[in-house]
Amino acid sequence: MEEIDFSKQNEFLVQLTTMKMPFGKYKGQILCNLPEPYLVWFKQKGFPAGKLGMLLETLYEIKLNGLEYLFKAIKNQ
Repeated sequence: MEEIDFSKQNEFLVQLTTMKMPFGKYKGQILCNLPEPYLVWFKQKGFPAGKLGMLLETLYEIKLNGLEYLFKAIKNQ
């Protein structure tokens, strides 16, 4: 059985609650605050390459599955 690296997952969640969108319609907004329709648009058109794309795709999955509560503890710190 493969061991899960929770520190990596926590790092992703922290980045989603602190990193700002670098371009586009929502430039300057914190990633976790991006509206779901915007993420759906990226899903259809293709996520950007690199780290930003991975973060946005992760955010898409979190919002799609109703897991936004994962951000609350990080936002409250």
